[in-house]
Amino acid sequence: MGRSGVDVYPLQIGVGLEDVETFGKYLGGSAANVSVAAARLGHAVALITGVGDDPFGRFVRRALRDLGVDDRFVVVDPSHAPTIVFCEIFPPDGLPLYFYRRPTAPDLQIRPQDLDLDAVRAACVLWATVTGLSEEPSRSAHFAAWEARGRRRHTVLDLDYRPMFWASREEATAQVQAALPHVTVAVGNQEECEVATGETDPERAADALLAAGVQLAVVKQGPKGVLGRTADERVVVPPTAVDCVNGLGAGDAFGGSLCHGLLTGLSLEQTLRNANAAGAIVASRLECSTAMPTAAEVAAVVARAAVPGPGPILEETRA
Repeated sequence: MGRSGVDVYPLQIGVGLEDVETFGKYLGGSAANVSVAAARLGHAVALITGVGDDPFGRFVRRALRDLGVDDRFVVVDPSHAPTIVFCEIFPPDGLPLYFYRRPTAPDLQIRPQDLDLDAVRAACVLWATVTGLSEEPSRSAHFAAWEARGRRRHTVLDLDYRPMFWASREEATAQVQAALPHVTVAVGNQEECEVATGETDPERAADALLAAGVQLAVVKQGPKGVLGRTADERVVVPPTAVDCVNGLGAGDAFGGSLCHGLLTGLSLEQTLRNANAAGAIVASRLECSTAMPTAAEVAAVVARAAVPGPGPILEETRA
């Protein structure tokens, strides 16, 4: 449940937008990318989002279907155009984003009455993002979904904090803290966990997430790896080395692979190793949604990662 849109990426790497001559158009948006990532790993996935009643909105729906995601819950909003995102690519980590929203986006206009609450209750995983809490009526729709679900297992909140969507950091913190008692899994990088909990130390942030009612806390620590915590288990998995082309979407690939691990009952350690590998694969490719890996590709990278070798470490970048 959450953001979808259109990513417009330069086909010239290391060039500012003012000098780019050709672009590629791709399905984008964090929730859409996570949906595609989970579908690529063999799961039946549907996305709750909003799109405009325009060519870009039609493109988003068609791309979802083409990439294996059910679009039956996509709301067509004639009043708002979908988000268009341009980026510049200066490897390995120079990836400025430019969001074009007029003045909001259709995915933030989803209302509680737009939801199929039976589907929300029945889903084996419900994945939502903090961005969806940044505006009404999307905020109320998210809380309606969580109320209907009643903290069913694998209710996931992606802490996905993006300052440009919020009036203040404090407002984001208040909304995240209101949401945490409704979810069973929280996942984010160190900054996002700090916004959620006020803690800069990953261990203390994980403690605070568990104290808020989360059953699994996942804290991505960049070059220090990924920390996974439950009430009785602690796992730290090292990062996967990668020759980074475009780190955008790496976190979404991680999310789709995390869903796969939850659904298939993998150990926490194996789940996080696979998720790191999935993120590394997408970081080595130009695009995001169409770059999501298969299970065989993830397994191959996990196997290679067991053998030390050269290569820069991916520090996750959000799409």
